[in-house]
Amino acid sequence: MSVRRVVPTVPAAAREESVAFYGVLGLKRAMDHGWVATLRSPANPTAQLNLMDEDRTAPVAPDLSIEVDDVDAVYAALLERGAEIVHPLTDEEWGVRRFFVRDPGGRVVNVLSHH
Repeated sequence: MSVRRVVPTVPAAAREESVAFYGVLGLKRAMDHGWVATLRSPANPTAQLNLMDEDRTAPVAPDLSIEVDDVDAVYAALLERGAEIVHPLTDEEWGVRRFFVRDPGGRVVNVLSHH
């Protein structure tokens, strides 16, 4: 299994103001679903930040996202270890397959693959 990128999620009730703020730092909007926006560096596309007011398809907003090459294998490995799955493995309408798991420190991690 390999990691493709790690993206922190920042709570952003004032999302447009946050987009403008992080724009001053050089991050540009790469994706926006109305409730979550991903910003990235034009010079380094894997340098990304999610701004989210809520996750509209899961019970909780994640603290970070980790994109992996094989989300099914990671899901199986974490289940085998007895990890707490917060949101089950799901195919989302925007082209990702994902699940949420709680890490040992209590953070919620969105693990995903694009398909």
